[in-house]
Amino acid sequence: MRFVPAVRRRISALSGLVAATFRTASSVANDAAQALSPKHPAQVIVLAFAAAVAVGTVLLMLPVAKQGAGGASFLEALFTATSSVCVTGLITVDTPVFWSGFGHVVILVLIQVGGFGVMSFGTLLGVLMARRLGLRSRLTTATETKSTGFGDVTRVLLGVLTITAITELLLTAVLAARLMAGYGYPWGDALWHGFFHSVSSFNNAGFALYSDNLIGFAGDPWICLPIAFAVIIGGLGFPVLFELRRRYRTPVHWSMNTKLVLIGTGVLLISGTVFLTAVEWANPATLGALHPGERVLAGFFQSVITRTAGFNSVDIGQMHPVSWLGMDILMLIGGGPAGTAGGLKITTFAVLLFILTTELRGDTAVNIFGKRLSRAVHRQALTVVLLALALIVGSTMFLMLITDFGQEKILFEVISAFATVGLSTGITAAMPPAGQIVLILLMFIGRLGPVTLGVALAVRTRPVLFEYPKERPLIG
Repeated sequence: MRFVPAVRRRISALSGLVAATFRTASSVANDAAQALSPKHPAQVIVLAFAAAVAVGTVLLMLPVAKQGAGGASFLEALFTATSSVCVTGLITVDTPVFWSGFGHVVILVLIQVGGFGVMSFGTLLGVLMARRLGLRSRLTTATETKSTGFGDVTRVLLGVLTITAITELLLTAVLAARLMAGYGYPWGDALWHGFFHSVSSFNNAGFALYSDNLIGFAGDPWICLPIAFAVIIGGLGFPVLFELRRRYRTPVHWSMNTKLVLIGTGVLLISGTVFLTAVEWANPATLGALHPGERVLAGFFQSVITRTAGFNSVDIGQMHPVSWLGMDILMLIGGGPAGTAGGLKITTFAVLLFILTTELRGDTAVNIFGKRLSRAVHRQALTVVLLALALIVGSTMFLMLITDFGQEKILFEVISAFATVGLSTGITAAMPPAGQIVLILLMFIGRLGPVTLGVALAVRTRPVLFEYPKERPLIG
């Protein structure tokens, strides 16, 4: 039986080969899993927002989420879920008519989660339940909320929750009282409408439970002014709100960020109001149909809304093209960082303005409010603006190729989506599927920020160990 040892040797060799094969496959699988797993907080944030959009899409596709028979199509649900999570407000279907009560609740929850921050919301739940955070949660939440350090993440989240709850509850009470006293709403309907528009306002989403948005309230200061106030508060950004709460009596000690946001907000509100009111004053399809006082109110309201939220008290599609161009600029600038506002942020444009002023003066350093601006901030501001402009131009050109809409309306739509504003000249629903997908991507990228998304897609796993020699090309 000499063949028995040989068989045993072959079986042993085969077993070793199989074991080695499994070890190799396991090693490859582990390497692949590590390669696909998020290595940077920015990647986690992108994946979290994508997951929220996916869950919202599935819920909105359920037959119970839509009025009438059947359910929403995949594209209708995806567009609405993305617009909700990214707190934009662009719609392809009539929100109060198309969606059921369940659908409205889903939209409201997506707005609240998206405005608060998907990772911040999840981390807050962990804080409230476990009372502690892991390192990954601290890193991710600090990145999303732009906290100054890992130790203050819990305090920041609880502060955000407090400000959100107080503002939304106060606005709900004001709106509900006005709807009951001035429009005869039953108390239940008044509370629901008040709460929905309160959450939509503070989170700068712009979703409304009226087919004409807020055009029916254009001359009502008890509706327009509280909503505008909530939009402004949400658009300042939580770092500014925290600092105002701590140091409201000592403006001289405010940070550069707070000063830039507050001054920029005031300048943009005033200039936007004057511009839109003047251009649309005699337009019978917009402000011209209102009384003089109501025209000023509508001009102010639209100036507030244009930079960040998607409400409208006048017909945007009937406005003068010059107004659209001015609104493009306001939308692109947006509000303050680390809040619910969209756009490229006031601080980004303020930094570019000071850089321009410094170059024109021939100074060597950019100084703002007695402080020298870090050169890293120069690069960040230029990167954000150039990436945004490239994306806007490319998307506009593509939509011009596949649609028959004019350049003015397409540019307005693209900037509105990218800046997560939500205003529209009325062409969103008429876009072909490819055009709506472009708007979906713009909303997603605009909410996360081009730099955040870029970092998430191309994270360096090793430091650069060398630099090239310097050389200066001719400029201009």
